[in-house]
Amino acid sequence: MKPNLPRRLTAEFLGTLLLVAAIVGSGIMAERLAGGNVALALLANTIATGAALVALILTFGSISGAHFNPVVSVAYALEGALSWPETFIYALAQILGGIGGTILSHVMFSLPLVSLSRHVRTGPAQVVSEFTATFGLLCVIWGCSRFWSRIIPFAVGCYIAAAYWFTASTSFANPAVTIARALSGTFAGIRPVDVPLFITAQFAGGIAATLLFRWLVPKLPSVAEHVLLAHREGT
Repeated sequence: MKPNLPRRLTAEFLGTLLLVAAIVGSGIMAERLAGGNVALALLANTIATGAALVALILTFGSISGAHFNPVVSVAYALEGALSWPETFIYALAQILGGIGGTILSHVMFSLPLVSLSRHVRTGPAQVVSEFTATFGLLCVIWGCSRFWSRIIPFAVGCYIAAAYWFTASTSFANPAVTIARALSGTFAGIRPVDVPLFITAQFAGGIAATLLFRWLVPKLPSVAEHVLLAHREGT
């Protein structure tokens, strides 16, 4: 049985907050310590993000499913594992959590609470990268869901860490994270004007992967509720 909705929303809010804090905070730390070496800064940012993602999915997965991502929540809804009203408030909790994560990172590093990013991320290569990153993310989730659901936290963390390096966009793959990173004029930022195309590409990639796996794995709706981890009633 699923835990009650307030508990699930709290888990989604906190999980997304801590994920964004890891992304933005490690980006700030990496930029400060890397001495101008962008590759080294990105590597540090990648390791922190992948590790935090695994830990947070393991922590909150049994409560809310550990989506931390509106695209994942919409994919759940498409497979009947989440109602559309729940999907909307999941996404809202994720977006608010992401914004909170940016603010928390700025507080921890003595920066203004919000500083709009000027980091340019535009053009066809960036859009294709975000489609690819999110398509791959949902492929990993659905592909592991049938027989390997307990390894999904590790598979997702590894995939996102890899996608930081094989996509031109460094794999945002998450609308809530994208919005939150637009509010940070730091290493991990993205210009607000570039956000809409990123989000469009992310939803397109996630939905395409879900439809593909609906064909590849006809019984996918029967296992969707157990992704990322089975929900259990809290004590």
